[in-house]
Amino acid sequence: MRYRTLGRTGVQVSTLVLGAMNFGKIGNTTQDEATAIIDAALDAGINMIDTADMYGTGESEEIVGKAIAGRRDDIVLATKATMPMGEERNHRGSSRRWLVTALDDSLRRLGVDHVDLFQIHRWDPLASDEETLSALTDLQRAGKIRSFGSSTFPAYRIVQARWAARDNHLLGYASEQPSYSILQRGIEAHVLPVTQEYGMGVLAWSPLASGWLSGAVRAGQEITTSRSAILPERFDLTTASNRARLDAVEQLVKVADEAGLTLIQLALGFVTAHPAVTSAIVGPRTLDHLRSQVAAADTVLTADVLDAIDAIVAPGTDLAPQEKFDTPPALLDSSLRRRAGGAR
Repeated sequence: MRYRTLGRTGVQVSTLVLGAMNFGKIGNTTQDEATAIIDAALDAGINMIDTADMYGTGESEEIVGKAIAGRRDDIVLATKATMPMGEERNHRGSSRRWLVTALDDSLRRLGVDHVDLFQIHRWDPLASDEETLSALTDLQRAGKIRSFGSSTFPAYRIVQARWAARDNHLLGYASEQPSYSILQRGIEAHVLPVTQEYGMGVLAWSPLASGWLSGAVRAGQEITTSRSAILPERFDLTTASNRARLDAVEQLVKVADEAGLTLIQLALGFVTAHPAVTSAIVGPRTLDHLRSQVAAADTVLTADVLDAIDAIVAPGTDLAPQEKFDTPPALLDSSLRRRAGGAR
């Protein structure tokens, strides 16, 4: 296992991070199964676990908390808040009111007195940067969090937050957690240059593209990823974007075979090869999944292999742009791009 410094925090984290989204009802992974996965991950050298309050509405955090009891100091522990936690309108978002409560709830579920990284799960357009950053700064100074980061922020929001921190004498985001894979490379054009400019750590989620790069989606074969039942539209091979992904996967399999690698090794090796990326987050549901992913921990792709990948999916390209999670709100809501009263 290789290790890198998370941004400018001085904290050393493994290049593979254990994501806990599948623990509990989302992945149908029991406490015993999750504990076995965590045990095996730690034995393999993974030293960071990433979860969130909304994974199973707190269930993932509870499972992780029980699994790490007695060895918390050996783990870099990260969680996230801002996604809805129930129907109450203020049990979500990035207001001070909610973040303080959400963190206390997460600490209780995890059975710890602090987390190493507390992340804003999505940018909240209803809360100002000053509101959010002042709350996070106070929580860090109170010792409840060691540092804080953003997740799936558009590049311009990362910049705006940096300016707000500077102008208001607040602490800033130490890391960003974006979606990144061979099939979704859009962040190379905007987010990653910004994180490099500011010295932020980058924890890439979905490096296997929801199963597209695990070998679960192949031409002429039944789709075996569990995601296909949850999000069938992402695997509908009648759509142009999914046909493009399938074509890319078949070409990538050939590149992996010629390099003597599995498709998973190729996919994870690609993500961790980018100089802006600190780690790739893997989210196994089973021990077998974890073993296949840990096998990529020391994979270093050669220049010719990276060139071959670039020839299949061009740098900065998203093969499924409709699945972007950092789209500006005005592109999703027509009322936000039209002046009141109509055009003049």
